[in-house]
Amino acid sequence: MKRCCEGVGLPCLFKGVGMASSQPPKYLLIFDFDETIINENSDDSIIRAAPGQALPEHIRQTFCEGFYNEYMQRVLTYMGDQGVKMGDFKTVYENIPLSPGMPDLFQFLSKNHEVFEIILISDANMFGIECNLRAAGFYSLFRKIFSNPSSFDKRGYFTLGPYHSHKCLDCPANMCKRKILTEYLAERAQEEVEFERVFYVGDGANDFCPSVTLTSADIAFPRKGYPMHRMTQEMENKQPGAFQATVVPWESATEVTRYLQEVLKKC
Repeated sequence: MKRCCEGVGLPCLFKGVGMASSQPPKYLLIFDFDETIINENSDDSIIRAAPGQALPEHIRQTFCEGFYNEYMQRVLTYMGDQGVKMGDFKTVYENIPLSPGMPDLFQFLSKNHEVFEIILISDANMFGIECNLRAAGFYSLFRKIFSNPSSFDKRGYFTLGPYHSHKCLDCPANMCKRKILTEYLAERAQEEVEFERVFYVGDGANDFCPSVTLTSADIAFPRKGYPMHRMTQEMENKQPGAFQATVVPWESATEVTRYLQEVLKKC
């Protein structure tokens, strides 16, 4: 029996009958980036490269809820006008600290890379994520990174685009992580890659959207006290049992490491 992968559930996550017992179990582990892998919001962090490390009021007043990507496009244009170059952005991204316990979690995953398939889904941008993860030494952990496209144009301006369009009413206009995750799982299922369980590590409201599609076999790791955590609590209060995944809040990623270590012991 397979789980639906068209927006309400996830593809089959069980091990096929007759598979060689010598094969290790395979888990899918999904990470968010801002305030999950790193301990800051990288969009806020890059303002440190702006003149006076601040934005003028007329730029800040253009922010509109649900259209943060478009707002950041205007921010980056302003910073380009002020002469901020690729090297300035790169330096900021490379120096954003990882969240507490995250280096230890990544070291653990490096040692158990044959068990976990790891992807990253983030509403930040590809350039910033790559700079940070390469500097930290963990870029190679990730099989795939899904984030907003970014590059530097002929003027040397940092440019940002939307990831995709979607019909989800709960997510920002430029990205629905549920859509990305369900499409990824469907693609992997077509490639005959089956996951026993899915683990999702995040913090924001846009991480709650994909996590509601997880099943009772799966684990959601919301950062304690952040929107994803509050939203899982609110759903459980209003609709007990509606959020199917086991919820394991964390303050330090060391707690995630411990949980995954226990999972592996039971294999």
